[in-house]
Amino acid sequence: MWCWRAVRYASSGTVRRTASSDASAQNVCLSLVRNHDKENFLCTLLLKNPERRSALAVRAFNVEVAKVSEKVSAGNVGVMPLKFWENTVTTLYRPADGDAGAVPDHPVIRELHRAVREHKLSKRYLQRLVTARANSNLHFVTVKQLEDYAEQAVASVLYLLLEVHGTRNVHCDHAASHLGKAQGIVNLLRSIPYQTRRSAVPIPQELLMAHGVNQERMVRNRPDDKGVEEVTFALASVAFRHLETARGLIRTVPRPVRPIFLPCVSIERYLHRLRLARFHLTDASVMRTDSLLPLVLYWRKLRGNY
Repeated sequence: MWCWRAVRYASSGTVRRTASSDASAQNVCLSLVRNHDKENFLCTLLLKNPERRSALAVRAFNVEVAKVSEKVSAGNVGVMPLKFWENTVTTLYRPADGDAGAVPDHPVIRELHRAVREHKLSKRYLQRLVTARANSNLHFVTVKQLEDYAEQAVASVLYLLLEVHGTRNVHCDHAASHLGKAQGIVNLLRSIPYQTRRSAVPIPQELLMAHGVNQERMVRNRPDDKGVEEVTFALASVAFRHLETARGLIRTVPRPVRPIFLPCVSIERYLHRLRLARFHLTDASVMRTDSLLPLVLYWRKLRGNY
């Protein structure tokens, strides 16, 4: 009897430790996304459970990969950390027999592993999140190259969120592709004011040449430089066209998965502020935090207006 009770108590303790470990891993994912991807964090909070937990795991994985790629591009570290995440994706899809010990004991990886098993997430989308960062130095010759990068590095997250919701639909994927491209281009625009330490900014060369603007002028970003304004306008227009296409396609998307497309709202609001500032990227109204965004997102979700 004593032995049975000891086993029972030990088993109960294991369950408690496992539950505590799961809660800790969830909190790590939540904190990562909140601290490094605030607008997408707000959008993800408006998803329903249990999908919200898996969505946060996917976005936390994306944050981890993005953080490493930023250090690699700045020359602070080598490519080995990205190789670690590439190998991790391979590990997540190994046969179930004895693979529990093979998965690295990392809170984000544990949560992602659970999401992969629960929702049968596609391996190729996770791989694309890593390879897009590993293969690109953010030097684009054409706008098409930038769009392709955004498709891999941003739209792949949306494809995974659709799978988290059990949706594999060509109309949904089409809408996600355009939203991912719009968000990727907006992310690039928002990063330019923080690129001043570099000798170049990630603007497609064809746009710079078309408007007679060099990299140095983009770095200086003077408010009276009409050429810089025209380049910014041209790139913002590409993002806006993708956004409008995505919003038109959302009407064909099943209602339960439409909240995945809430980032449309934050992109729309940023482009609106940029237009009012005459496409000056370092204008205070453009760079400020959108304090009304949480309320606007909640209201737009209630109305189903994305």
